[in-house]
Amino acid sequence: MSIGRVVAWIYVTVILIITIFPFYWILRTALSSNDALSQNPQSLWPVGLTLDGFERVLGLAHGNSTGTVSALDSGDFLFYLRNSTLYATIMTAFVIFFSTTAAYAFARLHWRGRNLMFSLFLVALMVPGIMSMLPNFVLIKDLGLLNSLPGLVLPGALFSAFNIFFLRQFMLGLPNEIDDAARIDGVGPIRALFSVTIPMTAAPITTLTILTFINTWNEYFWPLLVTNDKTTQPLTVGLASFQQNAPTVTPDWGGLMAATLVAALPMLLVFVIFGRRIVNSIGFTGIR
Repeated sequence: MSIGRVVAWIYVTVILIITIFPFYWILRTALSSNDALSQNPQSLWPVGLTLDGFERVLGLAHGNSTGTVSALDSGDFLFYLRNSTLYATIMTAFVIFFSTTAAYAFARLHWRGRNLMFSLFLVALMVPGIMSMLPNFVLIKDLGLLNSLPGLVLPGALFSAFNIFFLRQFMLGLPNEIDDAARIDGVGPIRALFSVTIPMTAAPITTLTILTFINTWNEYFWPLLVTNDKTTQPLTVGLASFQQNAPTVTPDWGGLMAATLVAALPMLLVFVIFGRRIVNSIGFTGIR
């Protein structure tokens, strides 16, 4: 054990603690009762240990441990959860499909103005997403799609500069002989895309699918702009409404953190299961 190795391990441990601590604090708060939290808010351990928050989130109980009605309604939570699942799934399917076809056109097809058009895509990577938020909102409003699933999905479904760039760079590394062999066999561009290119690009497509789903699941500002009731609001907006609509003087922190933990659990499982695949795909530069 050299001094450099010891310093590296200390650094990694500190970063790991800083990263994990917020999740621990969510769990600690979710397992605590609201009355005990108000009396001892700085405790590092659960105070007034209870599963009341999780029971209400999952629809197993109503109200809270003090007998008062909570802003956390299990029916609303499941409604928001359904909306988030639909929103993230549909958005991911559209984004991956159009990104894959666009990347194929830029990488494997030869047409006039291809490089110029791709340069415009690279410029789009440099534009902060917040700058397009207001024009998109005005467009959705003029189309009458506010507070609807199409209004949530359409602005980001047809274009993702990063995904197109990522897949194009990978497709450029595929041997040209594969396309030549496909053309000799009478395979057209569309069939070659689905029969040859997509199977060989399965690893990066899987990675982008996971990342797009997670980013859409965690999206907050855009759904907040275009939705105004629980029929279309995703879970991220719903969690904020739980805190704002609390009828008691103090927020229902136990229930809110229990809902947050349940909402974050699917994404944590995705990272645990597919984390290595994501890292390997991003660093993948050749064909195995």
